[in-house]
Amino acid sequence: MNLERLPDMGNSKNYFEHPGKVIETGGKFEHVMAISLDPRSHYREGVIRCIRSREGDVAVSGFIDRSVLYKVKGDSLEHFSIGNELKIKNQEKIVRDIAGEDADFLGLEDPDIWIDEKTGLMHLYFTMPFRMKDRKHYSINLGHAIGENLDSLVMTTPVLTGDEKHDNNAKELSIAPVNKQGTRLNLVESSEIIDDTWYSTVRVAIAEDMSKPWQFGETVFHPGKEHIPWIGGHASPGPLLPKNFIDVGDGKLLGFMNGREANQRVDGKIRYGVFSVGLFVYDYENGKIDWVSPEPFIIDSQARTITFASQFVEQERGSGILYAHVDDSFVRAYTILPEKLKTLLPGRPLS
Repeated sequence: MNLERLPDMGNSKNYFEHPGKVIETGGKFEHVMAISLDPRSHYREGVIRCIRSREGDVAVSGFIDRSVLYKVKGDSLEHFSIGNELKIKNQEKIVRDIAGEDADFLGLEDPDIWIDEKTGLMHLYFTMPFRMKDRKHYSINLGHAIGENLDSLVMTTPVLTGDEKHDNNAKELSIAPVNKQGTRLNLVESSEIIDDTWYSTVRVAIAEDMSKPWQFGETVFHPGKEHIPWIGGHASPGPLLPKNFIDVGDGKLLGFMNGREANQRVDGKIRYGVFSVGLFVYDYENGKIDWVSPEPFIIDSQARTITFASQFVEQERGSGILYAHVDDSFVRAYTILPEKLKTLLPGRPLS
């Protein structure tokens, strides 16, 4: 991408929204979301979540998406095409073992590619949601597969296993650096129900080994207790930015936080608020969130209810591209500049 061709972002916006959609579906799917890219391909290959069927409205509680992961390939960072369905060995057995007789598997969701620099192996993490037989409760697991590339992945048991009581659910992974104790204090979206209100929370996931089961840690951000309006109902951790892109202190990284306003009850139905992208500072040494932006950072110009960040790619000349999906339907790219981000950090006014 030639930054010299970008229009001036001016003082009113701290990012540039690229026109059009990133993913060319070729008519295969109406709704696509949650792109994740392989850095070894210079971010030209990866996977994306595709919606096979949708029941209900994404702005109203109770909608059901059934999903599948497909491979994508790009001729640039702004244009990708959908290829073949991602095939993962051992998937049927793992799904059968978790589902048993009572659960309905809704498909693989929300992929995250991570490359182990020591072994060169690819790890793919993804959400594995199961709807219980009563159709009211869910078990949401953070699944895992490993292989040399996207064509050789083998599924293992989930690194985090959910339960239908919602005390332990896990999805939407943010991978943290190794801390001084040799552990990764990763972040996941989890959940808690208080007074019949479902909150999506941010929780630490303790990983001694990235391919073996992890442990649930503490909840580090709870929308129902923090009283920040733009993130008053649901919170989900997004990509963490490399320290050489923007440095916010020793043992800390700046990241994107996906947040949704508090639910509202309208005509007997629970309607979701606006989902937008904000910022947060994560202390990955101690597993603490130091700061969450008081206002959202990105709300897509076409979003009816959702702007949700899933992938960040650092580029040359001090810029990066953030990918987010809009209304759980299409993927957009945004150019991000560290100089703009610095004006939004604690102690600096939002512009």
